[in-house]
Amino acid sequence: MNAEFFDAIEELEKEKGIPREYMYEKIRQAMLAAYHKDNPDCGDNVEVIVEEQKKRIEMVVHMTVAETVEDPATEILPETARKYSRHPQVGDVVNIPVETKKFGRIAAQAAKQVIIQGIREAERGMVLEKFSSKQCEVVTGVVTRTEPRTGNVIVRISSNAEFTETVLPINEQIRTESLKEGDRIKVYVVEVRSATRGPQVLISRTHPGLVKRLFELEVPEIYDGTVEIKSIAREAGSRTKMAVWSADPNVDPIGACVGPRGGRVASVVEELGGEKIDIVKYSDSPEEYVAAALSPAEAISVTLLDEGKSCRVIVPDGQLSLAIGKEGQNARLAARLTGYKIDIKPESRADED
Repeated sequence: MNAEFFDAIEELEKEKGIPREYMYEKIRQAMLAAYHKDNPDCGDNVEVIVEEQKKRIEMVVHMTVAETVEDPATEILPETARKYSRHPQVGDVVNIPVETKKFGRIAAQAAKQVIIQGIREAERGMVLEKFSSKQCEVVTGVVTRTEPRTGNVIVRISSNAEFTETVLPINEQIRTESLKEGDRIKVYVVEVRSATRGPQVLISRTHPGLVKRLFELEVPEIYDGTVEIKSIAREAGSRTKMAVWSADPNVDPIGACVGPRGGRVASVVEELGGEKIDIVKYSDSPEEYVAAALSPAEAISVTLLDEGKSCRVIVPDGQLSLAIGKEGQNARLAARLTGYKIDIKPESRADED
């Protein structure tokens, strides 16, 4: 039985990556818990010995030989000690073997629970460790089921051969896409944290970080730092504005992101279910930056105002609706992208103030 037990521990290490020493320590704890369950008055004189080379586990109680026994849990008479030692002397410590098969049902159940809990803790710890390195990164997941009542989706994600299931809440889903079982999707790992019921991996399909990481995967110039993403403003499922910049004058940051025949940006758009993406050039000049952010509308002038970070933009009369966008979306995203409050006026009303 001992040999089979050690083989099982070795198999557990291979399959789940749980170190043998960790499991040996949990076995020790389990056996001690079982012994204390049946012997509540015993002290700390119980030891579990694991001999991996000999594939043997034994439990012993250290008892001190005494002429008169005052504490039966720790002391033993010389005549009783002779069963375990040839010539015991008063004051000697004798090891009394414990037959674990005599543990009661409750004690055995307690030991089993300690071992199961130990395996779960180890698995949780490995999940936490593996996915902590993926925080603020993109991972691929497979939809395993949907919850019609809440609208949440359960996604199985992987990291370095470690798998876990996590929830993609309805408010973190792109509202224009309908996910179903078996769909492969890319998700952004917002946070990995430890909770009472195990590690929690918080994922999102609406986070601006998803757009950034997807462009890093598609655009080598972003990945190696030649092109830098300065800011992203996003309304998931509808439209995203992204400001890019390059310190290399020979590199066109917008062209690098768009790619040959628009292939790079098209791949990101496809992953996001057709979400429109405006790529604009970042500038240290607020006037130039705001004008670019209002693309595809063309600004005639941008004037910074005194009150806080705000500005007034004059656009041709025919482009007022384009600058504002449907339901104000273009102006709203431009404001979030630049950090400026933007007041847009048509050219015909430029002199009203």
